[in-house]
Amino acid sequence: MAVPRILALAAGALAARAALTAVRRSPVNPSLARANFRGRTVTLAGGPALAAGASVAAAAGAPTGPAAAAALTAGLVSGAVGLYDDVAGNRPEQRAAKGFAGHLRALRHGRVTSGLVKIAGVGAAGLAASALLSLDRPARRTAWGTVADVALGAGVIAGTANLVNLLDLRPGRAIKASALIAVPLLPTRAGGPAAGALGAAAGLLPEDLDEQIMLGDSGANALGALLGVAIAAQAGPAGRAVILAGLAGLTAASERVSFTAVIQRTPGLRDLDELGRRQS
Repeated sequence: MAVPRILALAAGALAARAALTAVRRSPVNPSLARANFRGRTVTLAGGPALAAGASVAAAAGAPTGPAAAAALTAGLVSGAVGLYDDVAGNRPEQRAAKGFAGHLRALRHGRVTSGLVKIAGVGAAGLAASALLSLDRPARRTAWGTVADVALGAGVIAGTANLVNLLDLRPGRAIKASALIAVPLLPTRAGGPAAGALGAAAGLLPEDLDEQIMLGDSGANALGALLGVAIAAQAGPAGRAVILAGLAGLTAASERVSFTAVIQRTPGLRDLDELGRRQS
């Protein structure tokens, strides 16, 4: 692995750990306590810490100014609206709306849920980041070609953010899945941002596996959005379209199928999912 990628990985880990310390010492930390899937009390401090650390490190590793701006936009905005959903979504009146369909049903009844605000925010961040990435694309396209390319990129960024969030149901799962996405990107031109995001996630993995922290929507959405930026920066229009179709299919499947159940009954996936996790 090239030295710049190693430096980006290290920078991400250091930035995320520094941010985690800052959030834990802040006055808001007590309000971030939540019960995890086992009923153990953990803190959502890992979410904003990952969003901040990964965004800064991904931007620092970006090859161009527009790519750095895209990383900051996607990571910080997705992390911010995710944090809003983590906090506001804990209110009793917000808990009933589950999944994209649930948020749309609430909207039809005149209620704007925190989850819908998050979806809109992540989508807007993805669109802005994709538009920034287009500044690095060849100028030989038509206006409609540029619009289509930006739209596909926005879908990839928002879709990847959503996918990582959907996987964040057990300790370490979202980070492990993100590593599988990020590692193939490391040798590419988009490897710097991917390395920065991956390093930040790896820096918080021990606390995540030990059930001291949770990523929540803030961390998972930010991490996924940053990986989406790296994917969109590397893929052409056809590649973006294929990837977006896959993301849309997985999102639709999540409304009907439990990813946790699928993982539990698939030996290889189950072993990877449980690797390093606290057993009791």
